[in-house]
Amino acid sequence: HYAKGEDLYDLFLDKKHRQYSCAYFTSKDQSLEDAQQNKLDHIIKKLDLRSNQKVLDIGCGWGGMAFEIARQSQCEVTGISLSENQINYCKKKAKELKMDNQVNFELCDYREVKGKFQRIVSVGAFEHFGKKFYKTFFKKINNIMTDDGICLLHTIGSVDPPGSTQPFIQKRIFPGGIVPSLSDLVNPIEKAGLIITDCETLIHHYDKTLKAWLERFLKNKD
Repeated sequence: HYAKGEDLYDLFLDKKHRQYSCAYFTSKDQSLEDAQQNKLDHIIKKLDLRSNQKVLDIGCGWGGMAFEIARQSQCEVTGISLSENQINYCKKKAKELKMDNQVNFELCDYREVKGKFQRIVSVGAFEHFGKKFYKTFFKKINNIMTDDGICLLHTIGSVDPPGSTQPFIQKRIFPGGIVPSLSDLVNPIEKAGLIITDCETLIHHYDKTLKAWLERFLKNKD
């Protein structure tokens, strides 16, 4: 459904960054635009960026995260996605913003990434990978991240024990997608040689995000 065209997403996502993931609300009456900016700022703070570091954004969407990292730091950012629509949009946007010398976008599977990165971030892509590839994903992260690197993974999570996806969501919303429980993640992370140093649950932010999306979608229904 990422190939449906940008006009569909502009009907309900935030106008500034077009973030298709959970926002971060610091007050109940905050706008979606401000909440999504909060989310990006929150992630950037956790990444603890240093000048001239190489940053990889896995599943870069329409580039909001990559562009914001570049704006707030002197880092070199590479964004990857399997959506031709998104990559073409990002490359065009990078030139418009005169940031194409600092931010690069590639149509690429994370398993094919080469090189080393001091920081790796992935927002809203992990849900698409499938449980049988969790070990592959975290092993790849360990291989392409420097020894002193930081990886921040932002995913929808389930509060239930490991299980299958709800049938309606599997058929109509995200075919092939899976929402992991926390216990699904711990084992492959440890086996890959990575260390969990921070874990935050945004459960009281996603309901507000979905409400904002629904209100906008219904407003633009016609």
